[in-house]
Amino acid sequence: MKSEIIDVLTPQNQQYLEQLTGKLAKQSPTHVMLECDPTLQEEYDRLFHSYINGEHKLDVNENQQLGFRIAAQAGLTGVICYDEQKVHWNGAKLIEYMKKSNPDRKKLFDEHIQQFSELTAHQHQTFSLERLLRKSNDPSEDRENMNLYLMVNDIGAGGEFVGAEASTSWWHRNFRMYANIQAVAQPGSRVIAIAGSGHTAILKTLLATDLARESWDVNAHL
Repeated sequence: MKSEIIDVLTPQNQQYLEQLTGKLAKQSPTHVMLECDPTLQEEYDRLFHSYINGEHKLDVNENQQLGFRIAAQAGLTGVICYDEQKVHWNGAKLIEYMKKSNPDRKKLFDEHIQQFSELTAHQHQTFSLERLLRKSNDPSEDRENMNLYLMVNDIGAGGEFVGAEASTSWWHRNFRMYANIQAVAQPGSRVIAIAGSGHTAILKTLLATDLARESWDVNAHL
């Protein structure tokens, strides 16, 4: 189901984004990292420099609406792409397995995804941008995101472990993304990393476990 996405370009939402990114820029980040493929780094460099020179109008995605604004207001010379595109969620085998061997579980899973999508669409249609960002960064939302993979993790247990293999592939991708963050988040640096909630739910879990790094709660600035 395709969800209707909130319009971030309204004057009210643009004003809120300016205030939000200003607060985050005041945290003095040394690096701003974005969920974009590192192979696109030169393109992002070009776009960012065009933006700070007043030649580029920001696209509607969070990489530019948040990332470009924060980096520019913090006086940074660029942004860093840290996504991982060589590993993806490998769910095709799991879906086929459920179709053939456990259609009841597939039905429950599909219904849950449908409900989740409908709820997300409703929130985008009715919530303010501030409320939407608070909701998407709430720990309960992170738990819901990670639970989507645990719901089917036991499928094929004791045999091919197709559920666990699919779940592992998603965590694999996020472990690689976190490794890219770790490589930048070294002593003396202050990093702001931006990604979709499906990623941040796991990345925040890894960061909370990482004894070599400290974090601050973005919710205090929303």
